[in-house]
Amino acid sequence: MSYIPSREDAVKLFRKYNKSDSLYKHALAVEAVMRYMAVKSGEDADKWGVIGLIHDLDYEMYPDRHCEMTEKILRENGWPEEYIRAVMSHGWNIVTDVKPESLMERTLYAMDELTGLVVTTALVRPSKSILDMKAKSVRKKWNDRRFAAGVDRSVIEEGARLLGVETADLITCCISGMRNVAAELGLDGSMAESGNEE
Repeated sequence: MSYIPSREDAVKLFRKYNKSDSLYKHALAVEAVMRYMAVKSGEDADKWGVIGLIHDLDYEMYPDRHCEMTEKILRENGWPEEYIRAVMSHGWNIVTDVKPESLMERTLYAMDELTGLVVTTALVRPSKSILDMKAKSVRKKWNDRRFAAGVDRSVIEEGARLLGVETADLITCCISGMRNVAAELGLDGSMAESGNEE
């Protein structure tokens, strides 16, 4: 039987190439959303989660060769082609020409950018929490291009189109998935200053 990477394998490999806490938190956020979406779709949550966790493996050490080096590293470590292709597809029309085809690939493509916007929105709220946040909070910030300027809204919109869902529904699913790791992301309200609540 071919090698099926475990979550432990993914974490160990990710930590080997990334020391940044913020990148690890991003990996956890995408993993949580991928797991949530897999369960919602009746798919393999472990597989989807591992792919979400590992998708930016090369980003800290090889930002100019993003996805290319992840493909090389995963191949050297004997990862299955399905996992490698999924990771490559999240860089479609940005750094790769691998179009997201499967439901898993389309979900990763759509959710990767969106998690960044959700995090940034949560951090400017008085509660500093995603536990009490709704999609409308994110939608309010959507058209302000100076807010979370690094987040490419067009990628999120294209991801929603590929999935055949409304952007607002995609945001709701993203928030729901991230709530499962709110504490690990520091988005459970513990960062809010006392007396600064709404």
